[in-house]
Amino acid sequence: MSFDGRLLSGISVLAAVVQSRNFARAADVLGITASGVSRAIGRLEERVGVRLLDRTTRSMVLTDEGRLFYEQVAPLLFGIEEAAVSASGAGGVARGRLRVDIDPYFLRSQLSGRLGGFLRAHPELTLELVTRDHVGDLVTDGIDVAVRFGEPVVASAIARKLMETRVLTVASPGYLKKHGRPVHPSDIAGHHCIQFFDPVTRRPFDWEFHRGRKVLPVATLSRLYVSDVGTMVNECLAGTGIAQVLAIRIQPLLESGRLIDLFPDWSGETFPLYALYPSRNHQPAKVRAFVDFVSKVIREPPAHR
Repeated sequence: MSFDGRLLSGISVLAAVVQSRNFARAADVLGITASGVSRAIGRLEERVGVRLLDRTTRSMVLTDEGRLFYEQVAPLLFGIEEAAVSASGAGGVARGRLRVDIDPYFLRSQLSGRLGGFLRAHPELTLELVTRDHVGDLVTDGIDVAVRFGEPVVASAIARKLMETRVLTVASPGYLKKHGRPVHPSDIAGHHCIQFFDPVTRRPFDWEFHRGRKVLPVATLSRLYVSDVGTMVNECLAGTGIAQVLAIRIQPLLESGRLIDLFPDWSGETFPLYALYPSRNHQPAKVRAFVDFVSKVIREPPAHR
């Protein structure tokens, strides 16, 4: 069986372009000129018979055919890289650049301040953290792993559930002093509520209260809608209104008394945290190391986080 080395070379250049997101950065990574990168992509497109990239002077994006092609060949490139690393006797070493798409509030509340320890444990690794409202295209954006709350919406991603955390309904002591404390979840309908809306659907999340198998939906009154969890928590602390938040995000605020859990008997609703991977058969050591790091942090008692 003949082996087309030029095809593999072209695929490697394509991978560098996708991960670097433009020709100039890919050229720096590969040690060739930007025009050399462009010629290699042109030869690859001629070889496979389809246009793989739409490119301008400022940006590039995979075509639909290019995305499908890259999703199929990326695992093969990864397998070659892993085989080379394994043959060198360092198959379990986390090295290279790791690009992570991560929930911004989870990053600030759980991982911030611990990243230095992670990097010290993996001295051959460079960590790049991307925070945004929602998960984009992992392949096109060159993301190695995403850490996100909620059920996965990226159909092509491989999902691993890391944990589930309770949904709590909370208010500040100042708000309760001024407006009174609701006794039952149905009383929420008469209070000021801070609504969190899904940045993907642009619709606010419905408020529900769970106790055992019983689910109680409650219509809420709100004049403030946010898509940033940090802003929602800060406004709740300031007494602007009542909010529904994830327990893992606010445990220290509950323990200090700055926020009050209004309905501990109705806090059976949970929300998942997932690690999302591009469509690959195996995960490199750097990805496994980061996911293990996140899993360790969320298993720690709140006092140690």
